[in-house]
Amino acid sequence: QVQLVESGGGLVQAGGSLKLSCLASGRTFSTNAMGWFRQAPGLEREFVAAISGSGRTTIYADSVKGRFTISKDNDKNTQFLQMDSLKPEDTAVYYCAAAEVLLRLNHLYTTRDMRYWGKGTLVTVSS
Repeated sequence: QVQLVESGGGLVQAGGSLKLSCLASGRTFSTNAMGWFRQAPGLEREFVAAISGSGRTTIYADSVKGRFTISKDNDKNTQFLQMDSLKPEDTAVYYCAAAEVLLRLNHLYTTRDMRYWGKGTLVTVSS
């Protein structure tokens, strides 16, 4: 059974940083795309970032480009999301996700692209 477990969420002031982790178990994702999504209260779940199986290719939503960095460690079956220069509008539950296919470049990722999901970790950015 595949499980994705996020950690690292919390409360931070605007301008601060947090690093999220996602530990995968039950299978490896060394060839599949993985990513992060987030959902703020009252809003739909939205794409944040995705990474190729090797970790060499990444894509980001415009809203986080230049502030967030996605990475992964295939030896530890873990992916990360380093979040810098956080803003109050980044407040949301952040979800780790994994696909059954390779990373698709020039693709607008939606929740339908992902097969596996974690339960989420809350990030709150105070002003």
